[in-house]
Amino acid sequence: MESLPEAVLIRILASIPAVELVLACRLVCCQWKNLIDGAALWILKCQQEGLTRAESDAENWQNFYFLSKKRKNLIKNPCGEEDLEHWGEVENGGDGWKIEELPGDFGKEFPSQEVHKYFVTSYEWCRKAQVIDLRAEGYWEELMDTTQPKIMVRDWYAGRSDAGCLYELCVKLLSENEDVLAEYKSDTVTIPQDNDASWTEISHTFSSYGPGVRFVRFEHGGQDTLFWKGWYGVRVTNSSVTVEP
Repeated sequence: MESLPEAVLIRILASIPAVELVLACRLVCCQWKNLIDGAALWILKCQQEGLTRAESDAENWQNFYFLSKKRKNLIKNPCGEEDLEHWGEVENGGDGWKIEELPGDFGKEFPSQEVHKYFVTSYEWCRKAQVIDLRAEGYWEELMDTTQPKIMVRDWYAGRSDAGCLYELCVKLLSENEDVLAEYKSDTVTIPQDNDASWTEISHTFSSYGPGVRFVRFEHGGQDTLFWKGWYGVRVTNSSVTVEP
């Protein structure tokens, strides 16, 4: 192995699972450590697995590889397929939260055919939240503190065409002790009565937020503005939190 050209050795190492490269192969010798810590090996693995990125944008190809492989929506039950499972700190104002099938009364279909349900609020404020444990999701402390990958937050909301409503989104990045290190809070969105019931996406990207982030707290909610008994308030679905490569 010592006599192999470096380019050949890189191709051999690229065939090994990424976790084994970092946890085992990196400890074999200084040569292997340098190759595994370098860019060439991870660029090759990205190419082999169809993970594309402009080289001028890449600072750490190893982190890019792992973040790309882990990329997923960290919000559980974003569309109400499991009722209110995984949502905590639920505030059930009025008649409380309800899950309905799209498009719903006086509503419109969602832009994606993969979304079939939504949560709907009532005549007093309804709120619900999820707290995401980043370490439990596989994002290690050194990565979050040093690389500080972008954290993208998205949510979708709509009103009924026959009723006005309010909507709010608040997302916090929290430390180990749940201190707030960064926060995004939307304005209170007012949807008038006789609106077109179309779905609107709201998004925010956290970047350069500093070391210490261990949790993401996502909260949204709303109510109707007519105080009609039942579920005439804002509709929300397809919420997402992703750690971007």
